[in-house]
Amino acid sequence: MDRVGSDVERELARFGPASGMAPLVEAWPAAVGPQIARNAWPARLARDGTLHVHTQDSIWAFELTTRAEEIRARLGKVAPRRMAFAPGPLPEPTLDLPDEVRDRPPEPTPEHVAKADSLTRVIRDEELRKVVSKAVAMSLSRDDNDRSFC
Repeated sequence: MDRVGSDVERELARFGPASGMAPLVEAWPAAVGPQIARNAWPARLARDGTLHVHTQDSIWAFELTTRAEEIRARLGKVAPRRMAFAPGPLPEPTLDLPDEVRDRPPEPTPEHVAKADSLTRVIRDEELRKVVSKAVAMSLSRDDNDRSFC
């Protein structure tokens, strides 16, 4: 059986910049990480080389617009000239997601716990201090997880 990949690529090349979508879609999850890949996905490549990315909502669009150059750098040799983010339809998530992609709260590190304890030590009520400290530690670990690429 003959592989048709090169034939398909050759035919798609006739359509101009849109032919560059396959490498972008392939590189996207590794470049942005699972959290962003669940909430933003490449939609189309315009004739001027702008990659239009659909996002879950306008908040994601704003956040990723501020990080466009960082994302372009992570995409490396397949990076588009420009990127534009806007709310739009996203692909349906697959049912057999790897563990690192599933939504699970990250475990706080000892550094997160220590920082949370130092921030909440002024709370006089011991029970309240423990609850707030735990929430702060979880927030710190989630913040690390949400703001970084993999």
